[in-house]
Amino acid sequence: MQATPFELSEDLEPIPFTRELCKLAFEMKEAGLPWKPHVGCFVWDRENRIPAPSPFPLDIYFMLNVNHFTRILGSLEEVGRTMVWLPTYTQCMHLLDKRSINREKLLKSFTGAHGDLVMLYKEILKELRK
Repeated sequence: MQATPFELSEDLEPIPFTRELCKLAFEMKEAGLPWKPHVGCFVWDRENRIPAPSPFPLDIYFMLNVNHFTRILGSLEEVGRTMVWLPTYTQCMHLLDKRSINREKLLKSFTGAHGDLVMLYKEILKELRK
């Protein structure tokens, strides 16, 4: 089965796939953001370990079937080690709540643009580095 590529000029992106977002996600991972690979996560294949091309830009994949990733990479631990999780807006809200970060202040400065998710990543990263 061949993947239908995501067409940025026509399709509505589920999250803003930018290099800045990927870089911040990797920094969160290195700062100790806990993550267990599971269905419903977007991941960045930073090391280009997955042989099939991604339908999304920048080697980003959606985890629809975790077993597929496990078969390719060898184990669930290896999936977690090599893939970089790109939390969605909702996942970021859960992370902020778990860490008791006051999100009301953050939400007041939202513009409705892709920079909002970048701002959430930066806030989570700041908390991780404390």
